[in-house]
Amino acid sequence: MSREDAVLLVRDRVRDQVRARGLDPIVDADDVRTLVEQSVGEFALRDVLIAEDPSGCAQAVLDSVAGYGALQPLFDDPTVEEIWINEPGRVFVARDGRSELTAGGLEAAEVRRLVEQIGRAHV
Repeated sequence: MSREDAVLLVRDRVRDQVRARGLDPIVDADDVRTLVEQSVGEFALRDVLIAEDPSGCAQAVLDSVAGYGALQPLFDDPTVEEIWINEPGRVFVARDGRSELTAGGLEAAEVRRLVEQIGRAHV
């Protein structure tokens, strides 16, 4: 199992727990963070890839559950002035007025999910 697969397993478990408990990832951010940390800790006991970087895995899961997934680090980066997606797999940012292609590629389904999520957040 790859690290990404392991992170997806933890993410799915946390999402199920968030739904079951009726938590809002924005309003109940501390509770969601606790769920993420507990789940990562449990999976780290069984999965060496998570055990090698539990805080990185926890952040990836938290970004996916309570943030904008693979785009969240770009939103959190104070040097990023703008983010745009030309097509799945081609995510650009502007820094100091210059555009650059990021290393993070997205799948078409992830782009759709993010657009819907961002749209709901700004209604």
